[in-house]
Amino acid sequence: MEMKEKHPSCGPVEDTLYKIGLFAAMNHVTVKALRFYEERGLLQPAYINESNGYRYYRLSQIADLHRISALKQAGFTIEEIGYMSFGTSEEVILSKKKSEILNEIAELTKQLANIDGYLAKKKGSLKVPVLIKKIDEVTVAYITENLSAYDDLFEIMPDMGEKMERAGCECAMPEYCFTNYLDSEFKGENLLVEICESVKEAKETIDGLQFKTMPEIEAATAFHKGSYADIHETYEIVLKYIEENGYEISGPIRECYIDGVWNKEDESEWLTEVQIPVVKEK
Repeated sequence: MEMKEKHPSCGPVEDTLYKIGLFAAMNHVTVKALRFYEERGLLQPAYINESNGYRYYRLSQIADLHRISALKQAGFTIEEIGYMSFGTSEEVILSKKKSEILNEIAELTKQLANIDGYLAKKKGSLKVPVLIKKIDEVTVAYITENLSAYDDLFEIMPDMGEKMERAGCECAMPEYCFTNYLDSEFKGENLLVEICESVKEAKETIDGLQFKTMPEIEAATAFHKGSYADIHETYEIVLKYIEENGYEISGPIRECYIDGVWNKEDESEWLTEVQIPVVKEK
């Protein structure tokens, strides 16, 4: 099992482990927070080196950290998050919190909207929380394509990897592989996209492979677990959150791929993060 800060291959690697400091920096949290979540049983390291006590995390654990952050943003205490993690009825806790927020002043309306958004998807379920977060500036290698259907990505991505190898690209850490949708709305076919992979530095254009630096953005994000066939449901949740919380879409929608056909045979284990750039309405 690898435990290193970088590796030559591009795209998510299931067995790559990240030191606690790097994992914290990737997710804009402190090492102290990760250790606290470990102590409270909310997020355990994927591996602990017995000889030196160093802690390591997998990329797929971002989804677990995302859930904790989203619930905290919604106003839940660590104890309440722990109760939901250990089997206490989510519906009971959600209903209690909603009642409390209704009695609070205007500053708490954002928390109420979060909870209502969760309840709207499936009462008592917090499987798809929405989180507003910063996505750092990133230099990417990319190709622009017109896709006749979503599944075309599976054929294009390996070809892009070969072009990157010929160009001498070195992937940045952490890995960030995503599709940038250039259409003004979500569609299931005839898609104009940029397929992007983060790299350490730009190279010369080669055979349609180009390079650019994308600026930092603020995005409404949610994780989709499972097949791409029903990813539109996750989009509906995020778009509803944006509309109900005073945000406007400010750029192309991104899909960031964490786990997929390259490392998970079971579609139910695929993990994708929907990222929609937003700004507050004026």
